[in-house]
Amino acid sequence: MLESVKQNPARAKALCRQFQGFNAQGLSATSRSAVGQIARQENLSAMDSEVLITYVIGLYCPDVR
Repeated sequence: MLESVKQNPARAKALCRQFQGFNAQGLSATSRSAVGQIARQENLSAMDSEVLITYVIGLYCPDVR
């Protein structure tokens, strides 16, 4: 899961844009609703989705909250 993002920075940037969209709606990228949406979209468990979100934000989009 993390390797796929590490090897494909364009995918990470696309996720950053999606997280910025959550922020624009007043949602945190780590909110329950955002985690659930990413989990469904990426076919991940909620816990794996949270790990992915945290990883992507930390490496690719530190301006996202």
